[in-house]
Amino acid sequence: MKTGKKILILGGGTGGIVTANKLAEILPKGNEIILIEKNERHSFAPSFLWLMAGQRTERDITSNVSVLLDKRVEIRYEEVISIDTRKSAVSTNKNEIKYDYLVVALGAELHSESISGLPSDAYNFYTLDDANKLYENLNTFKSGKIAVVIASLPFKCPAAPYEGAMLIADYYRQKGIIKDIEISLYTPEPLPMPVGGPVLGNAVKQIIESKGIHYKSQHKLYEVDGFNRKLNFEDQKSYDYDLLVVVPPHKAPAVIRQSELAGENGWIPVDRSTLKTKFPNVYAIGDNVSISIPGMWVSGVPMNLPKAGVFAHLQADTVAQRISDNIHGIETKSEFCGTGYCMLEAGEHIAGLAYGNFYGTPAPDVKVKKTGWLWHFSKVLFEKWWLAPIGFKKSFYKLMINTGSKIFRIPAKI
Repeated sequence: MKTGKKILILGGGTGGIVTANKLAEILPKGNEIILIEKNERHSFAPSFLWLMAGQRTERDITSNVSVLLDKRVEIRYEEVISIDTRKSAVSTNKNEIKYDYLVVALGAELHSESISGLPSDAYNFYTLDDANKLYENLNTFKSGKIAVVIASLPFKCPAAPYEGAMLIADYYRQKGIIKDIEISLYTPEPLPMPVGGPVLGNAVKQIIESKGIHYKSQHKLYEVDGFNRKLNFEDQKSYDYDLLVVVPPHKAPAVIRQSELAGENGWIPVDRSTLKTKFPNVYAIGDNVSISIPGMWVSGVPMNLPKAGVFAHLQADTVAQRISDNIHGIETKSEFCGTGYCMLEAGEHIAGLAYGNFYGTPAPDVKVKKTGWLWHFSKVLFEKWWLAPIGFKKSFYKLMINTGSKIFRIPAKI
């Protein structure tokens, strides 16, 4: 059966790659699957923390995008300039492309320049280049105060700042100079990963403090005094630092904020089960979406589903199935149920696990597993699987899903 539909996917991160490969698997020939990505090299973002800590090299955690995609997927290395949902067209730096279905998976942008007074010698671990630069500076830093600061909410991967602080502590512990290093973590959150509830938050806080890291909650950054190396917070408290690691403010990409897809907060609002936008046959997944969790508030701000790769992955499966069913004229029942998990690195090659239903009522139902080597090994295994060529993935995918369904209690059919 030839239906001749054109599915356009914007972004070659987790969500975009999974959507494209799933569609290639379940759609008949005659349909076009086009993925737009500006970079030919793909970096596995969860491993940036290991790169920062000297446990990986750049070569270990990167791959050509083409290696990760099914051969039925047409890749265009172009930059998205505008999205016109009225005309069902996307303009890039090279072409205008019409579509029958659109999936927007462009991720989030970092806006370090939004931090008042941020000096040039502040670092983060949210890009490949920045993680490399941070490692170089950690390697030459011998004593003093390291500040890890969450500048604002939301940010990608709610566990990352806590993992980063613990891996930094572990790095200096391995070098035998941890006694000369003081690490503090500042966050506007009342507890780590608050969307997961107090059980998860207190468990992470306990792990953080057991590593000798000073945890400073409900500290909203006002400005950085780079000349005097001081952090100034909105409650008028100030703290000294010698090395600054920031989680920069995150925003939806400019192309989204300038389109009709954007909601009041700049992110794309979607139906939380179907990932539909307000425009026909247009879906959005991953970090560029905003999905509110009813009844969840932090510091007067409504909480949204965390921006994390596991959710982008599962949302992509849902959207691909819905598009395929629609093309086939089938009434689809595929929905994203809000289930997810996070393996939290604690250093020393161990990790913890948080998993559960983030759509649970009256609050998310998130459980916590004790830290151990298994969760760290699982994270390493997933890294190797993700970066493997697509042919290997196809043979290994079902094993991963079935194993995951037993370990993490995730439905085997996702």
